[in-house]
Amino acid sequence: MQTKMNLSIPYIVTLSLLVTHQIDAAYWHEWEMFYLPGGIQFFDLFNLALLPVLLFGLRAVSADLRGGFHYSLLVSCLGLLTCAIHAGFYICGFTQFHLPVSIAIIVGCGLSGAWQLRATVMFRHLSNLRAGALRS
Repeated sequence: MQTKMNLSIPYIVTLSLLVTHQIDAAYWHEWEMFYLPGGIQFFDLFNLALLPVLLFGLRAVSADLRGGFHYSLLVSCLGLLTCAIHAGFYICGFTQFHLPVSIAIIVGCGLSGAWQLRATVMFRHLSNLRAGALRS
């Protein structure tokens, strides 16, 4: 229950921003920025493979399952990585994702990822403290 209270909300916020970014990324043809072959078909298959994993992670966090901590780390890092990659694209002169909402979603991914990472690390630290106190 403690995981659920501490990690579910940041997980949902970060995952929502990441999914919305992927919708926006389809509009901007993000696969071209990464020089990936296969176009929209590869992009769709990639997202089709990734989304169930991230949704299972939400289940793990919400149900306070053992792997929830690791899924929370994964999603928080994806939020931070999304923001960092797009900052690099901006510095390199790419013109995609220049609309205000696109920028807000990308920045939101980074901020939410940082919030979630902090909550995840704090949760792990508190869990370790509790476990140590129970052993004493």
